[in-house]
Amino acid sequence: MTLFRLERTVPLAPEEVWHRLTDWPAHGRQVPLTRTTVLTPGPNGTGTRFTARTGIGPLSFDDPMEVVRWEPPTADRPGVCRLEKYGRVVRGWAQMEVTGTRARGGGSRVVWTEDLSVRGVPRAFDGLLAGAGRAIFGRALNALLQGR
Repeated sequence: MTLFRLERTVPLAPEEVWHRLTDWPAHGRQVPLTRTTVLTPGPNGTGTRFTARTGIGPLSFDDPMEVVRWEPPTADRPGVCRLEKYGRVVRGWAQMEVTGTRARGGGSRVVWTEDLSVRGVPRAFDGLLAGAGRAIFGRALNALLQGR
């Protein structure tokens, strides 16, 4: 498994950050060659399932996920959303944490942690996979937080 972590601080309220991070179709718009389809009716919560399909034509694969922990942020505690990935190609988990900051004017801190394994990729390439994950998901995280 390859573990990587992303952290961002933004001048947005925790509720707005949570809304942006849990807009599953928006994730697909931020990762190249990816489309995300929500498989369960809303609203989002524990048990929500969705699939990110990445690739072109026959060179595509599905990354099915399920929300296994759903705790939106409140004034008293951070928000935590944990996803389990159970595909044939990509397995592992991702967790997003949203905490309000005490900085002047408010804002939020986001911590995105992901632990992945990709079928057919030897452990010797874990460092390369972690670097690629930080780059791809870092770009997606930035775009989601900017509302794109």
